[in-house]
Amino acid sequence: MPDHPPLTGGGIIRRMVRRNTGRLSGSFALLCVWQLCEAVVPILIGVIIDRAIAPSDTTAFLVGAAALCLLMGTLSYSYRFGARIAYAVTQREEHALRMEITAHVLHPRGARTGMLAGETLSVATGDAQAATQVLRWIGFTVSSTVVLIASATYLLSIDVVLGLVVLVGVPTAVGLSQLVSPFVARRFSTEQQAVAEASGMATDLVQGIRPLKGIGAEEAAGQRYRRSSRVAERAAVGTTRGWSAMGAITKALSGVLLAAVALVAGLRALDGELTLGQFIAVVGLTQFLAEPVELVAHIGAQLATSYASAKRVAAFLATPRLVPPGSQQPRPAAPYGLKLDGVGGGRLQHVDLHAEPGELVGVLVDDPATSDALVDLLTAESEPESGTVLLGGTPLTDLAVDARREILLTARHHVDLFDGTVASNVDPRGTLDDDTVRALLDTAAADDLVATHPSGLARPVRVDGALSGGQRQRLALARALAADAPVLVLQDPTSAVDAVTEQEIAARLVARRHAAESTRVTVVITSSPALLAGADRVVVVAEGRTVASGQHTDLLDRSDYRALVLR
Repeated sequence: MPDHPPLTGGGIIRRMVRRNTGRLSGSFALLCVWQLCEAVVPILIGVIIDRAIAPSDTTAFLVGAAALCLLMGTLSYSYRFGARIAYAVTQREEHALRMEITAHVLHPRGARTGMLAGETLSVATGDAQAATQVLRWIGFTVSSTVVLIASATYLLSIDVVLGLVVLVGVPTAVGLSQLVSPFVARRFSTEQQAVAEASGMATDLVQGIRPLKGIGAEEAAGQRYRRSSRVAERAAVGTTRGWSAMGAITKALSGVLLAAVALVAGLRALDGELTLGQFIAVVGLTQFLAEPVELVAHIGAQLATSYASAKRVAAFLATPRLVPPGSQQPRPAAPYGLKLDGVGGGRLQHVDLHAEPGELVGVLVDDPATSDALVDLLTAESEPESGTVLLGGTPLTDLAVDARREILLTARHHVDLFDGTVASNVDPRGTLDDDTVRALLDTAAADDLVATHPSGLARPVRVDGALSGGQRQRLALARALAADAPVLVLQDPTSAVDAVTEQEIAARLVARRHAAESTRVTVVITSSPALLAGADRVVVVAEGRTVASGQHTDLLDRSDYRALVLR
């Protein structure tokens, strides 16, 4: 289960607001000053007309012009710094949310998200960005609401009917426009999900392009992605239509409202109840009010879309951990063995596997899915339904995560390389000297990666680079050996290399990890005759059960063993 009570979409938004209360308050205050100054501009122009231009008062005109310049400067800088603060808060919160998602994925206990890499990336980018945009819109909504109230008050002071038109018309226009908000939110949530799935499939296809080419499945894979991409496209178009509908409704309603205000003001001016300056002020103020009305009208949809993304982020952060926490510490400075006694669960029915200190044990499994289930147990990503898995005499899942990883390293068959160099992929922490890295590459029969390249250990490596499957496997094997774990489990480490290279790896692996008086344990899940021949003992698992154990040469007398090894 998660380490903390799961957040909700609303909880994420409230948390962002709560921990930025001071900055947001300053931003909102400056944005209110900006909007109020915007509203005062036409009013001041009206005053200048009535008190300076109409009576031809030069002094009053100069004072009014100076006041207008001061007002414009205040307007400009208040928006500049208010918006800057809001953008800074939004960027910081977006970054914090991305880091929280990243920390959840990279937690020592892992995360059982069930998502492809591209989907996770979409949550960490698109959803994190959308969730934080509400912080800016809250500021615009607050400032727009303040200026609408102030404008209505001013209009009431001039004419009661004008003020009432604004006080009644604005809430009506905003309320009617909110009818579209749920539609926009649903469309946006669908769009984000579709984009995430398309991104996940794209990442998966790029990573698997070599196998796809190998089996000639490029066209089928391309069709699958095209279908997924079209779903995302339709969802994006639907969201845009929703926003367009909201914009159209808002503009139409605000246009009717402002036309009504202008009509009333025009009639009052014709009747002589408004001066020329007051009429110009009302018309200018009416034109300005279109913007705050639209900003207030959009807050519902913006809040709904931010909430939808925040909800997706919260659901992601609530996904359970892969492995249990554990609390026990291993016995200090003791040789560690690995024992599976009567282990069952899922595809495993009854597996017995004992690897004592100093042994290299080969495990021959008849089914890749069973092999994966066994590896899941040894990484503590699943717990046995029956039997026990003991590491150094302690149940594996009872050990603290850090202690477990210090003792036991499990290298899966799937190879992940990272952008960098050969050296950085073998030794990500950069703690080993060049000679040690070369020795590790030699053990994995991967010394040709540096011997045949002018950059040597600095040879560039990319995630989607030109390394063959066998080269990638050997590089990953060298990285696993670099950890020098007391107990090392390798799953099919040589399935993509030729038989001669397998023989070299088997001999060098024994020489490196199992020299005289070594207490290291190595478990190799493989069907390679070379690796099995170099093992001290071979355990055969068929149909989820341990069916045989012994030396490779002795087990060759069994027909089922020969069928698995010599195929």
